[in-house]
Amino acid sequence: MNWQQICGIDLLPREYGVPVLVQDHPVALFRTHDDQLFAVGNVDPFCGAGVISRGIVGDRSGEPTVASPMLKQVFSLRTGQCLDDPNARLPVYPVRRRADVVEVAVP
Repeated sequence: MNWQQICGIDLLPREYGVPVLVQDHPVALFRTHDDQLFAVGNVDPFCGAGVISRGIVGDRSGEPTVASPMLKQVFSLRTGQCLDDPNARLPVYPVRRRADVVEVAVP
């Protein structure tokens, strides 16, 4: 797996998403209020727009989530599964913090 350095952890605001391109994959990178990192596909499967990084970060029964800003479907940040429609899913990418740098990989 090839890890790509994205940014310093201090440049990634809590509770917001940042769009990044990892080896031609549009990725939405998130840092939650408790410093967990998540990386999911940035393209909304319902409308085809690259907007997931601009979604609302929250949780549903303890599951960290992002709600699409377009049609408001909610996705798990852990699994990418749409919690409103079992037929939809976002790709999930490995993400890690090494020292003060956030890295994402695509398989």
